[in-house]
Amino acid sequence: MKLIYTHENGFIVNNVKNIIEANGIETVLKNEFSSGAVGEVSAFDAWMELWVFNDKDLERALDIISTMQSKADEPEWYCNQCAEENDASFDVCWNCQSEH
Repeated sequence: MKLIYTHENGFIVNNVKNIIEANGIETVLKNEFSSGAVGEVSAFDAWMELWVFNDKDLERALDIISTMQSKADEPEWYCNQCAEENDASFDVCWNCQSEH
C-alpha cells in the first residue's frame, strides 16, 4: 500500500477517494476517526489519509489526482442541455448528467 493523498478536511479526502475508486482503483482510508485525538497527537498526524491498495495502481492514481487538481484553476462551464453552471472539475453536469 502507498499513501496517495492526505488533507485536514475529511470531505475532500472522501471526494478524492470516490474519484479514484470510480476509475477502478481500490483504496483504503486511514485516520478516518482520528480527529478526536488532536491535542494528544499532532494535528498533522490526525489528518485523514488515502492509500492505494495495490502498488501497481500508484502512478495512475497520482495522475488522476494531478488532473483533478489542475482542473481546479479552470473556469466554470455551463451545460448545453440545462444551462446549469458547473465547476471546472466536473466532466458531467451535476444537474442533468449531460457530458461536458
